[in-house]
Amino acid sequence: MESTINKSKLSETDIITKFILPAIKGAGWDDMSQIRQEVKLRDGKVIVRGQAAARKKVKSADIVLYHKPSMPLAVVEAKANKHEIGKGMQQG
Repeated sequence: MESTINKSKLSETDIITKFILPAIKGAGWDDMSQIRQEVKLRDGKVIVRGQAAARKKVKSADIVLYHKPSMPLAVVEAKANKHEIGKGMQQG
């Protein structure tokens, strides 16, 4: 019996583990050397107001694909299925 999944009820983590990672691995990417999850891309932007300074949230990617160690090639930003398709495009 084939089960159907209501994708609109899935979390971002579910989307990554059930659909995105299997597709990436199926395309030939090596899980141990070429795929990393929750990768810190850069420190958050520093905002200065008068004498006070604060750092905004750290920027990170859901998945980064590497050509070689320390040579990132692509960033994959996942969203739960309840978001519009372009929602992750301008994350900053």
